Amino acid sequence: MEQVMGQIMRNMRSRARAARRLALALALACMAFAAAHAGAETFTFRADRMSGTRALGGEVTILVGDAEVRTENMVLRAARIEISGDNNQFIDAIGDVWGNETERNLIFRADRIRYDRDLRVARLEGNATLEDMENEVVAKGNFIEFDEETEITVMQISVRLFQDDMISRSEHAIYRRNEQILDLSGFPVVFMGDDEFRADRIRVDMETNDVIMEGSVFGVIRSN
Repeated sequence: MEQVMGQIMRNMRSRARAARRLALALALACMAFAAAHAGAETFTFRADRMSGTRALGGEVTILVGDAEVRTENMVLRAARIEISGDNNQFIDAIGDVWGNETERNLIFRADRIRYDRDLRVARLEGNATLEDMENEVVAKGNFIEFDEETEITVMQISVRLFQDDMISRSEHAIYRRNEQILDLSGFPVVFMGDDEFRADRIRVDMETNDVIMEGSVFGVIRSN
């Protein structure tokens, strides 16, 4: 009797594993089918574990453990990644997140990154860093939003930006990548070498290092 019961239990566990494999295969097939029929960009993913549902109107795929998602122009790695929305529109990566926008060679790091594949907008939250490798710009803040279409980055809370010998600090900043213009507000200060600039609002041309200041202007220019 014990041998029979043992065999029954082994058969049940085997069926359960087979059911999980089938569910995973069906989820992958559904995701591929949705992307192909919607004309959406394809993407791949991997992780230690996966769970989710493909219920109409509530599609969610959860990747846990060394998770990675690759789209045609974005790579995201994190401890946990959730994919949801019609045609897998939303990607939510949490825990030691690293990302690469491959078209422009931008590197992202944050506690959490949310990416909208339709709008092509990435939102970085908590200990966020953006590196523009092409222009040698490093930006840090508690919140960073990058719009791929306009190539405009909005940064908020304890913002710091570095390029060559320029260092800026502020509570709010807008970095226009195409024009190489940086707008600072919220107690902004800019250091260029030994020189120091403070005002209510500061605009920096990052190609020429020209500085425009408005409101409560203060500066220190140290001669060599």
